[in-house]
Amino acid sequence: MIYSLDLQTAFLIVGVLLIAAHAFALVKPAAVQGWLRRFPRSRTWGLALVSVAAAWFFFLVAKMDLGEFTNWRQVVLIATPIAWVLTWKYVDEFLAVRSLGMIVLLAAEPLLEAAFLRPEMSKLFLVGLVYVWIVFAMFWVGTPYTLRDQISWVTGADKRWRLASLAGIAYGVLLLGLTFTLSKPTA
Repeated sequence: MIYSLDLQTAFLIVGVLLIAAHAFALVKPAAVQGWLRRFPRSRTWGLALVSVAAAWFFFLVAKMDLGEFTNWRQVVLIATPIAWVLTWKYVDEFLAVRSLGMIVLLAAEPLLEAAFLRPEMSKLFLVGLVYVWIVFAMFWVGTPYTLRDQISWVTGADKRWRLASLAGIAYGVLLLGLTFTLSKPTA
C-alpha cells in the first residue's frame, strides 16, 4: 500500500470537502458559477493542476512497485517532467479540465485503497461515489468539453444549482455520519 489512509479518515475528508464546497456554492452562487464558467479554459488553473498531476505521478512512479515494468522506472521518471513541459506548452484546449480529470483519477486510488477488503457495507457509499468520479474524469481527460457542458447545464437553472448544492451537502453529511459507524480495523 502506497497510502496509509484508513476508511474512517477517507469518509471524513470526502465528507468535509463535499459539505464545504457545496455549502459555499449554495451561499455564493453567482461567484461560484462565474468561476466555474471560466475554469475550463483557464490557463492559470491548467498550469497549476497539470503541475500537481505531474508531481503526484512522479511521486507514485518513484515509490510504488511497478511489477514487471520496474525496469522502466528510470525512463518514466525522466519522461514525466518532459511530458509536463510539452503538455503545458502545447495542450491549449481545456488544459484545466484535462488536468482536473488526471487529479481525480490519481485521487481515486487512495480512496479505493482505504475501502479495500473492509467488511462494512457502508464503504460502498464512498466507493460508488469514487467510481462515478472516475467515469466523469475519464470523459474530462478524453473529451474535456463535456465538463463545460456539465457546468452549463447545472448553472443553467437556479433550481438545478440549488438541488445540486443540497445533494452534495447531504451526501457529505451522510459520509460524515458513516465515519462514526466504523470500527477500527485490526492490523
